[in-house]
Amino acid sequence: MLNGAMSQPSSMALIGFESSGKSALFRSLTGDSSSEVANFRGSTVMARRGSLAPNRQIVDLPGIRLQDDSVTTRLALEELNQADMALLVVRATHSASELPHLLELVRARPIRVALLLTFADKVPSRVQTLVQTYKEQLGIPVYAADARFLDSASREQILESAANASTLRRQAAARSPMEFMDMEPPTTWLEIPVWGRLFAILLLLSLFAFPVFLAYHLSSWLQPIVDGVLVPFVVDRLSTWPEPMASLLIGDYGVITLGWYSFLWAFPVVLLLSVTIAIGEESGIKDRITDSLDPWMRVVGLSGRDLVPVLSGFGCNVVAVHQSRACSACSRKSCVSLIAFGSACSYQIGASLSLFSSAGHPVLFLPYLLLLTIVGAIHTRVWNRRPYQGLHSIQPGTTFLQVPALKAVLWRVRNVLKQFLLQAMPIFLLLCIVSTILQETGVIGFLTELCAPLMQLLHLPAEAAGGILFSILRKDGLLVLNQDNGAFLSGLHAGQLFVLVYLASTLTACLVTLWTIRKEMGLAFAASMASKQAATSVISAVVLMLLVGR
Repeated sequence: MLNGAMSQPSSMALIGFESSGKSALFRSLTGDSSSEVANFRGSTVMARRGSLAPNRQIVDLPGIRLQDDSVTTRLALEELNQADMALLVVRATHSASELPHLLELVRARPIRVALLLTFADKVPSRVQTLVQTYKEQLGIPVYAADARFLDSASREQILESAANASTLRRQAAARSPMEFMDMEPPTTWLEIPVWGRLFAILLLLSLFAFPVFLAYHLSSWLQPIVDGVLVPFVVDRLSTWPEPMASLLIGDYGVITLGWYSFLWAFPVVLLLSVTIAIGEESGIKDRITDSLDPWMRVVGLSGRDLVPVLSGFGCNVVAVHQSRACSACSRKSCVSLIAFGSACSYQIGASLSLFSSAGHPVLFLPYLLLLTIVGAIHTRVWNRRPYQGLHSIQPGTTFLQVPALKAVLWRVRNVLKQFLLQAMPIFLLLCIVSTILQETGVIGFLTELCAPLMQLLHLPAEAAGGILFSILRKDGLLVLNQDNGAFLSGLHAGQLFVLVYLASTLTACLVTLWTIRKEMGLAFAASMASKQAATSVISAVVLMLLVGR
């Protein structure tokens, strides 16, 4: 039993700067499998609540930045006002600069306080001196630990510190011993001017290109086996089934004849990308990359920290839009615009790989991604003319590089796969059913005729409109172009295929992403962004067709 149980707070808020270890601490204290443990900035984009005991709540607040106007910082301060106890989570390596600012936040509030020094494993020789010094100066409980790996004894000590929390002394101030000033991690090649940015780009390409390369070869190896053995076997068995069941299962848009393409091409991409992204985030490499590329990001109206949600968009655009809450108010619209246009989600990557491979032009995938990046940057700069003018904010120091915790990596991968199998795949299979119904009722034919002028402008067959229309619903809706075992794709030359996939990918964000943007930033912005994106997409597609030829 904990000492002081009668004084335990009913609501304990974890507050600290980004990357201080709050999310890891939250999971260790609650055992909540739905919480997120990450060694990268902005991992918590909304207040996350958990239970420590009956009638005792713990709240993980987003990482704060003082003098910052982001949604996450504002949310953290609002939630702090609702708590009756605050656990200040401060890195022992940066306590000299971080702790005084947190004390200013809680000093003006009628709230009890305790202090936890994280990253204790980075400064083992001085951490106990810091603990004792802050206890004497502040008159509050102080404890030090590695938040990622809490044993039961450390957990009990932290909860006991929370139970014994007290208000700050009136004149209390945190003064670290002079020899214990902030400790920055060792520099790497990424911190070298100019060359470090080029190295950051190479690392970034490796982070995404390597898993996509492996996924492509795995899917390419499996496709002939499935096409030559499994699909014919199933089609032969189901061909005698009565209509409309036969069409729903094995027709041009059948759940089996078309649905397997989504799994075969998207699942390996989702799996391998989730592994490399998790490793990049948990190791701290992703933070180092964004710091290095900050000067170049400002050219397109963003900051280096805005690159985090853009990169997250390659996993899922919806998650990326949520993470954009950590962006400054002056750059969030630009960041969301770039996500919607240039961040090819894992489903879109899988679908694009499938189409290029089925048509016999897998090499087109690399220039396709390069074009998304270039045009996306131009699009963001043209439609968002204001340069980045974010408020000066107190940023966390350079992230420490560390060996990723296997448990955290597996947790992230497991959640991504769960989302794919239980949410993405069922939606795509439903899309197959809807496609069959629309085909049988003549709606697809009508929509194809309606889009005929645009297809003619781009020198594409009218039948290509189906893939574009379904890609608006979901980015893996592109896979409907794989109908009839890729017969339609084989009739396109490389230039037509490239323009078609590019247009379908960029004409608009998928409906789920647009709905999320509407909820986050309002209908007016979502509509304005969608119209601007459509204009950029069509204009650039026309230019592209002129360049590649008819």
